[in-house]
Formats: sequence, structure tokens, C-alpha cells
Amino acid sequence: MEKKRLLVSMRDEIRYRYDTLRTEQTYIQWVRSFILFHKKRHPVEMGENEISLFLTHLAVERKVAASTQNQALSALLFLYKHVLKLNLEWLDNVVSAKRPE
Repeated sequence: MEKKRLLVSMRDEIRYRYDTLRTEQTYIQWVRSFILFHKKRHPVEMGENEISLFLTHLAVERKVAASTQNQALSALLFLYKHVLKLNLEWLDNVVSAKRPE
């Protein structure tokens, strides 16, 4: 499954499950960012370690809000669970973004 086909499959799955265009756009943007962060490796070749590295990068290097990091995590979990049909154990090694006080 090539990258373009992957994103088409993801779009189709989102449209089947959700009714908002914004969810579709946001999830696809996060999957693209994930793929580019890992030098265009296909998500099937990656797993929990790569997801953890990406989310940690968002929190530590990009200093994103906790809600933004959670949005990225949701997009990736959707990709693995509903598009790639792969089960992932809960990610214990993720560094969470700091929540505002």
C-alpha cells in the first residue's frame, strides 16, 4: 500500500465513521507529519516506538499543547486501528505535553 493509497484509505474510513471535514483534514495532516518525521517510512513498518518518538518530539521540541499532542495521538491510533487494522498496546513511553496551570 503506497502512501497516496494509504491517505485515500484513511480519508474513506474517516468519512465512513465521522461527518466532519475538519476531522478528516486534521487526521490526515497528522499522519502526513508522522510519515515525514520518520523520513517517509510507511506506517506499516513502524509501531509504538515510532509513535512514541513522534509524540515526544511534539511535546519536547515543538512544545505543543497537551490537547494538540492528544489530537495527534488520536489520529495515529485511528490510522493503526481502523485503516491498517493493527492492534497497538497503550503507549507508556510517551512524554506528555505540559498542560497549562
